Amino acid sequence: MPFTLSELATANSTDKDYLWTLNFGPQHPATHTTLRLILTLDGERVVNAIPDIGFLHSGFEKLSEDLSYNQYVTIVDRMNYISPLANEIAWHHTVEKLMEIELTPRCKYVRTILAELMRLHDHLLNVGTTGLDLGAFTVFLYAFQQRELIYDICEYASGQRFHSSYTRVGGMLYDVNLEWVNKVREFIKQFPKTHAEIHRLLTRNRIFIDRTKGIGVLTKEDAINYSVTGPLARASGVVRDLRKDEPYLAYPDLEFQVVCAKEGDCYARYLVRMQELLESVHIITQAIENIPGGPINVDPDGKAVLPTKTDVYRSIEGLIQHFEIMMPNRGFVPPVEELYAATESPNGELGFYIVSDGKPNAYRARTRPPSFIHFSVFPLMMKGHTLSDVVAVLGSLNIIAAELDR
Repeated sequence: MPFTLSELATANSTDKDYLWTLNFGPQHPATHTTLRLILTLDGERVVNAIPDIGFLHSGFEKLSEDLSYNQYVTIVDRMNYISPLANEIAWHHTVEKLMEIELTPRCKYVRTILAELMRLHDHLLNVGTTGLDLGAFTVFLYAFQQRELIYDICEYASGQRFHSSYTRVGGMLYDVNLEWVNKVREFIKQFPKTHAEIHRLLTRNRIFIDRTKGIGVLTKEDAINYSVTGPLARASGVVRDLRKDEPYLAYPDLEFQVVCAKEGDCYARYLVRMQELLESVHIITQAIENIPGGPINVDPDGKAVLPTKTDVYRSIEGLIQHFEIMMPNRGFVPPVEELYAATESPNGELGFYIVSDGKPNAYRARTRPPSFIHFSVFPLMMKGHTLSDVVAVLGSLNIIAAELDR
C-alpha cells in the first residue's frame, strides 16, 4: 500500500528519536523493479515497513475500456511480464466464460502446456534471483539458461519472444506443429538435470539456510486473512490450487500433486517452488504426449471467433468475418453481464472481473493480481527482522511491479 505522510510521521514520532527512516528501492539491486519500501529502523532492526507500489503508472485497467477483447491481450501480456502467456490465458479464460465459449480439446491442452511452461519460467526467475540476491550467483546462471529455452519454445509457437500475444477469444493465433511438440519434449527431458544442480547448490547450503529459514514467517491464519494465494499460501499450509479446486483447461484430465508446506518462512516458499517445478514438468509430460487432434480454434460460424489467416486471404466469407470482428464499433456482441473468473498463475490467483455493456470492449475490466495482494503483507512479515532480511523476504514474495500499479 502507498505510504501517507501521517503514517510516516507516526512511525518517526519525536518521542522515538532513535528511530531512522531508510528508503529501500527503487534504485536497489534487490528490488529488481520500480517498487519502493520506506523502512523505519531501530539500528539494524525493522520497526515498520511501508510498501510503495512504485512509479510505473501504466494505466493497464483503463486501457481495457478502449481495446477489444482480442486487442487487450497485448496489455495483459505486460502485467506480469515474467509469465505473459499465463496472463493471456487468464484474460481469455474470463472472456470465454462471459461469451459461454467452450474451447476445443486441442486448445485446452496447448494452453495447459503453455501455462505450465510459464510456471517454470516464473519460478526459475524467483529461485535464480533470490539466489543472486543472497550471494549464489551460479544458481542465477543455471536458472536463466533454462528460461531462455522456454523463450525459444514460446517464440516458435507465437512468433514473438517476450510478449507473445498468442491467445485469442476461442483459441490461439496459430496452431502448433510437430516440431514445436519435439521442442517441448527436448526441454522437459533435459530440465530435471538442471533442477538437480540447483537443488544441490541451494537446498543444503548453510549460508542460504541461515538467510531464509525462520525468516519472514507467514502463518496459515494470516495467509487466509490477507487473501494470499499461490506458492506463498501453500508454503503456509493453505491447501488451495485453482487447478484442483476450480478445474479448467485440461487439468481435470491430468494427474499432479498440490505442493504444500507448513513452516511459512522464506525457506519453505523456496522448497514449494522447487517441488512445483517438478510437478509442472510432470503435467507437461502428460499433456504433450496426449495432445488431441482437430482444430485449435472453435468453429468461427458463431461470429465471435476470428477466422484463420488462410480463410481471410482465400475466401470472401473469411475476409468479411475478419472485417466485422476487427473493425471499431462492430465486432462480436457479448452479453450484458458482469462476472469474475480466475486461473492459478505462477504467483497465485490471477483473476479478471469484467463488466460488459454489450460492446466489443469491456465497460470495465478489474484485475486481481497476486503481487498487489502479496506486497501488502510485507510489513507484517518484516517487523522484528533485520535490514539484511529485507532482501530475503522480498525475494521470496516474487513481486512484479507491473501487477502493482495497473
